[in-house]
Amino acid sequence: MKKNPSLPEHSVAMPWDCPSYPPGPYRFVNREFFNITYRTDAQALRRVLPEPLTFDEPLVKFEFINMPDSTGFGQYVESGQVIPCLLEGKAYGYQRAMYLDDHAPIAGGRELWGFPKKLATPRLSIMHDTLTGTLEYAGMPVAQATMGFKHRALDTNRVRQDMLDTPTLLYKLIPHVDGSPRIAELVEVGLEDLVIKGAWEGPGRLQLYEHVFAPVADLPVRDIVSVQHILTDLTLPYGRVVHDYLA
Repeated sequence: MKKNPSLPEHSVAMPWDCPSYPPGPYRFVNREFFNITYRTDAQALRRVLPEPLTFDEPLVKFEFINMPDSTGFGQYVESGQVIPCLLEGKAYGYQRAMYLDDHAPIAGGRELWGFPKKLATPRLSIMHDTLTGTLEYAGMPVAQATMGFKHRALDTNRVRQDMLDTPTLLYKLIPHVDGSPRIAELVEVGLEDLVIKGAWEGPGRLQLYEHVFAPVADLPVRDIVSVQHILTDLTLPYGRVVHDYLA
């Protein structure tokens, strides 16, 4: 990242004299994914997918992610919805909503890339024979997911290629001081140095609850398509703008 000579040397984020997060890129060790891909209502999906994005099938991936060791961000858990979509014929995963329990990645995620992060209480854990994911917002349940623990191993090379071939797409929206849009753009973020330590599939269930500030249930579960549990090491680099709404 190029430094502006008018800024203090250590100023990478707010507050300028004590930044909320260090500069990237960011390395994650033993990052654990619990993903449930489900089919939803096509009309509901169109309402939340910004133009010019399109989709072939009305699919949603609900994620629970445990990050025990992440550069500068520490230890935290995250949950949210990803929509498989297309932009100019290229496949992406549009990050519709994210909920996590740590301020540093909330601030860094929103300011750097435009990740739609909000403060909440997600959890990912193993209870006996079951992988469990829960999400609460303001003390109320938002999502509950379960999966049979490590029922069938997946081809790790194929999982790795699928993750590399489908970058994340973000709607970065930052207002001006008068409240008007100052930044409105789609940002692409890929993964680097990805190592798949293990990947499994099995039976799973997902239940969503209505919440005014975590409206994941606006994309209702019609039927479960796939359920995966993946353990990785990876690096999250900086992104690039692929569409500017204000240009």
